[in-house]
Amino acid sequence: MAHAVADAVESGEHLLVQAGTGTGKSLAYLVPAVQHAMDTGKTAIVATATLALQAQIVDRDMPRLAEALEPVVGRRPTYALVKGRRNYVCLHKLEGGFPDDDADSLLSVGDVDRAASRLGAEVVRLREWAGETESGDRDELVPGVSERAWRQVSVSAEECLGSRCPMVAECFVERSREAAKDVDVVVTNHSFMAIDAFEGRQMLPEHDVLVVDEGHELVDRVTSTITDELTPGTVRAASKRAGRQADAAEALDDAATLLESVLEPMPEGRLTAVPDALALALGRIRDVARAAQTELKPQQGEEPDGAKQVARAAVEDLFDVSARMLEERELDVVWLSKDPRRGPVLRVAPMSVAMLVRDKVFDERTVVITSATLELGGSFDAVAGTIGLRGEGSPAWRGLDVGSPFEYPKQGIAYVAKHLPPPGRDGTAPETLDEIEALVRAAGGRTLGLFSSMRAAKEATEVMRERLDDTDIVVLCQGEDQISTLVREFAKDPRTCLFGTLSLWQGVDVPGSSCQLVIVDRIPFPRPDDPLASARSQAIARMGGNGFMAVSATHAALRLAQGAGRLIRRGDDRGVVAFLDSRMMTARYAGFLQRSLPPFWPTADRAMVLSALARLDETAPPPLPVAEPARRGLTGALAGTSMGSGSAAPVAAERPVAAERPVAADPPPPASPRTAVTHGHAWTAELDEELRDGVSLGLSLDELAESMEVPSEAVAARLAGLGLEAGRGPTLTFD
Repeated sequence: MAHAVADAVESGEHLLVQAGTGTGKSLAYLVPAVQHAMDTGKTAIVATATLALQAQIVDRDMPRLAEALEPVVGRRPTYALVKGRRNYVCLHKLEGGFPDDDADSLLSVGDVDRAASRLGAEVVRLREWAGETESGDRDELVPGVSERAWRQVSVSAEECLGSRCPMVAECFVERSREAAKDVDVVVTNHSFMAIDAFEGRQMLPEHDVLVVDEGHELVDRVTSTITDELTPGTVRAASKRAGRQADAAEALDDAATLLESVLEPMPEGRLTAVPDALALALGRIRDVARAAQTELKPQQGEEPDGAKQVARAAVEDLFDVSARMLEERELDVVWLSKDPRRGPVLRVAPMSVAMLVRDKVFDERTVVITSATLELGGSFDAVAGTIGLRGEGSPAWRGLDVGSPFEYPKQGIAYVAKHLPPPGRDGTAPETLDEIEALVRAAGGRTLGLFSSMRAAKEATEVMRERLDDTDIVVLCQGEDQISTLVREFAKDPRTCLFGTLSLWQGVDVPGSSCQLVIVDRIPFPRPDDPLASARSQAIARMGGNGFMAVSATHAALRLAQGAGRLIRRGDDRGVVAFLDSRMMTARYAGFLQRSLPPFWPTADRAMVLSALARLDETAPPPLPVAEPARRGLTGALAGTSMGSGSAAPVAAERPVAAERPVAADPPPPASPRTAVTHGHAWTAELDEELRDGVSLGLSLDELAESMEVPSEAVAARLAGLGLEAGRGPTLTFD
């Protein structure tokens, strides 16, 4: 794989690499990336989907690689972690530079009662941490704080005062990006990379090599980046922010009322065309927002005003989203949903991002996309088509499957419980719960349960806790603590089970004897009434294709491959993946799904599987040691290392620079539609993953809030920011 990546960088031909767990794929692309950076003086960018992989690269892989290469190349390779502005504490806001709209703002906690409250204590803790942290990065804060508390000390890119900020010299974001601008390798996430590519903000250093790890997630992350939403509530919130600063604020309130009156009687679902009444309401919002923008524009020589900047960002968002919906672009999908708490919600998302990714991501750079699951049904074609690498005018690319070091048929069993009834809508069948109990008892715990809905995961957790009361087996459930904390507890104790939804289907790395059974309750199809999935299926069918296989079956195959991949993480791992959905063997699409899985030894023999699990439990070695979270430095590397001790800039200065490059800072937002990722409420990447996965499974707003232990209003605000929609319950199934 390392040679293939080096060849791609040299030739400019894009590369798709399927590399199974244990191949060392991060080292296989990091070595050529470092070599290219040293030869050309240009930074190589690595974009990942999950927080866990970012941490692995900057905490483990790059330090080891830098140490190994230093005596060979004559200097220590440098690296940095770059994130969005919302991930860092804003010192100016901490000092009161951005008055908060909330009457209960706790930036200045004065009385004893409020300081004793959970929220007040969190803000006090944030203030103390801000005075001692080197990075200002939220992910360094362990344990974390609530979204409401973090909102008190952070700003979005649109709200930031930029170079006019009186504390720009001390700004954590500017310092971290300045330190990162001349390193060899910059690690970031898919969404940040997409914003940089689509909007031309130059937040990342100049580069001609991009590695996209966890590439199976790229389409979903890009889609969420360019998805927008509009509600009467967001219009009123913008009016409130504008307040006395703009005469148009009152007109925004009137526009919100008009929008509400139009949306309330409309049925939920996709809008194939914008009705006249809705077009009138959207046009009113667009025009009033444009007038408010003009009023809020800072005058020449005017002192920077945080409150005015926040208001301006809010009305700019209204203008961009309403104008986009009125354009009725050919590939945009607009739909209406009714939220019990927020009322009518209007959303717009691209049906396909293939051409956008082709033009903005693959143009003018060499791209290497890698994942353990890129070949679906035995071919790269499905994934390649979704990212613009098929069809007329597509760029040259090569697909490579480097295989796996694991002997899957000898290390793992794929068990389909063919005797169980097909999954239905009315919760988990009693027979399925009996099967889970039998499997968990045989395994002695050691179980990762992957469920299609939070309701199913909680139901299974409650039932298993009651039924396993006569054992020492502990059952943990997603939502009872942070995902990272739960995974560490699961990894430490082999008598523990961890149940949850799609947040656990990927990115969970628990090698060793603590995970010897992975349970999948049902095939993870997208919701049949999902507007994007249905629009894509219909478009493919109109062109003569099979919409179900291209969209729903491909989505399910990808998730199944990721979920099954949680079992075998090392060469000496052993275990069983149990599919409790008989359609894995009986449905017409079963062969396609099976070909997307690792080549485990297949069986439907229940007695044999239970016996194998019992033997594995009896002979299992002790669990492997579990690492605790690390403290980071300015560049995102471990604090105290050469890339994390605050001396990153001098180290990076040793690097020969081929050409002058711009400082990676945020210029003013362009006139193009703003992305949903950088506005509203910012969370950690881990929480965003959990939120997206919960939405894809149809969790309601209350279920999302409960599972993540976050107030429902904060979840609703983040859903708005990402252009996502909470569901109304568990997913439906196909016949």
